Amino acid sequence: MFPGRRAHDPSSTRRLTRVSLALLAGGAGIAAPLLTAGGAHAAAPAQPKEQAQVVRTGTAPQAKTAEESGSYTVAGGDTLYRIAVDHDVKGGWSALYKANKQTIGGDANLIRPGQKLTLDVSSAPAERSAAPERADRSSAERSGGVQKTRSTSLDGWINEALAVMKQHGIPGTYEGIHRNIIRESGGNPNAINNWDINAQNGTPSIGLLQVIKPTFDAYHVEGTAYDQRDPVANIVAACNYAAKTYGSIDNVNGPY
Repeated sequence: MFPGRRAHDPSSTRRLTRVSLALLAGGAGIAAPLLTAGGAHAAAPAQPKEQAQVVRTGTAPQAKTAEESGSYTVAGGDTLYRIAVDHDVKGGWSALYKANKQTIGGDANLIRPGQKLTLDVSSAPAERSAAPERADRSSAERSGGVQKTRSTSLDGWINEALAVMKQHGIPGTYEGIHRNIIRESGGNPNAINNWDINAQNGTPSIGLLQVIKPTFDAYHVEGTAYDQRDPVANIVAACNYAAKTYGSIDNVNGPY
């Protein structure tokens, strides 16, 4: 749905560009863990002289630090995905985020130059709780606690999503949702983007609002189907992301 954002200097002005979110309408997808360090969310904090030097001299000093201490200092342009790949982190960006959530904060999209991340994810408590969480979700689906989409038309999907959004206090209107769906997928719940940077990184944009799995996982709303292609689940997760990032899906009027 919403774009991954390309790296830029933390002092630059905020821009809203997307990496991917639509197949049929040429859009791009939400790239939660793929956003670059120092991206549009917030300016990077002032760095100590030693950290600033690391950023200026490239990745080699950081690689050495990682080898020596099992840690990594974030540089401008980094993403959790790329750090995980470069350092063979078991469990990928998700495990890396869970192990460093206290340092990064509640938004996996936002990492800042100068942050020191541990590459040792073996003892991350969130990893140990992942299996029970999946079991609870599966149990809820079997017991009817999860409501799959009932409607068979775009109009019905949007209205079902609006009802769920109202229950959870997620802002958005029919017009805002419809406008973005038409641009991003043309109304096809099975639309998939197989060509952009997210697809190349193994997380293609899927569904009505072209959400990649990391973002769907992060912004999935309880009570909706755990399926990127489920129309209502896709809409609600996308609108939840838009609310946290842009204030509302209604504020999204183009590439994002």
